[in-house]
Amino acid sequence: MSDLLYSEVEEDLRSSVRDLFADKASAASVLARTESEEPYDLKLWRTLAGELGLAGLSVPEELGGQGASAREVAVVLEELGRAVVPVPFLGSAVLATSALLACGTDESDQVLRRLATGEAIGVLAVPLTLWPGAEFPSAVKADGGVLNGRIGLVADASVADVLIVPAVTEQGHALYAVEGATVTEATSLDLTRRLADVTLDGTPGRLVAGPDRATAALERALLEGAGLLASEQLGVAQWCLDETVAYLKQRYQFGRPVGSFQALKHRLADLYLELAMARAAARNAADTLATGGDDAGIAVAVAQSSCASVAVHAAEEAVQMHGGIGMTWEHPAHLYLKRAKSDQLALGTPGRHRATLAHLANLPA
Repeated sequence: MSDLLYSEVEEDLRSSVRDLFADKASAASVLARTESEEPYDLKLWRTLAGELGLAGLSVPEELGGQGASAREVAVVLEELGRAVVPVPFLGSAVLATSALLACGTDESDQVLRRLATGEAIGVLAVPLTLWPGAEFPSAVKADGGVLNGRIGLVADASVADVLIVPAVTEQGHALYAVEGATVTEATSLDLTRRLADVTLDGTPGRLVAGPDRATAALERALLEGAGLLASEQLGVAQWCLDETVAYLKQRYQFGRPVGSFQALKHRLADLYLELAMARAAARNAADTLATGGDDAGIAVAVAQSSCASVAVHAAEEAVQMHGGIGMTWEHPAHLYLKRAKSDQLALGTPGRHRATLAHLANLPA
């Protein structure tokens, strides 16, 4: 049986990332950045990628990475969820990297080295709402390495140097590495993870996976992305619970702390139990992906079915229990609610994952 407790190495990694975010990405600075002309903190990303080596955390050492597993990546995503830091970790270090690792070609390895060392930011050019098990995207056509088409609502695309683009060719499905596409930022609910539309109009691309590997590589990237996204949702929920408990201890009404009121205690206790179950599901998904278990699809579906809804519930409770201040733009609670709602739609909704789970467990509706 797998040990889902955090290892000493994972706790050390968490401490390093949390200390960095406390120093460089306070709630006030994140809020201020959402209204600036540079919504992404690329200076912080260079620190994460270059000094801490987190851009290539799951990449083998021979390709310039750290040789860690999905468990360590999940710990980083938890901390990213706790701080809603505007860096392209999910797009580059998770989705694009997972797709390239699954390609296993010389061409994909060359791109992977650039991403792992932080030389370039990569993005898997699919709509953020695409889910594991969905049909291969057909919006882009490729002919002789020239790509034409449009992809909507791609996460982190506005800061990407390299796009990993699924395309349909005469021979079948393929993945291309593309630089120089037209990227137009879209209106995003989540101000800390921007969406953009990608237009390819006679844009050249470099083949990184042909029909024999492209479909499996894309599916692996979506599965890992959905499974690890559960850890980010866990981090969002944990921040909301911790921050709400701390606030209710110091907010007084009728001469006593608001947190001493029984009705609020019950709501927080219920949320704590939800969070405990979500943590078990997220850790199980990360561990199963790390060990290559046969039931990875089930573990991911369970994690997303649970964690997405818990994150939204925790964020809603945080906004409401903070009272008037929770409704203001100056308090960061709205950033967590927007991240939770955006993540709930990302890489498959809870309902979509429950349907997948029913099929995998042979329990059709």
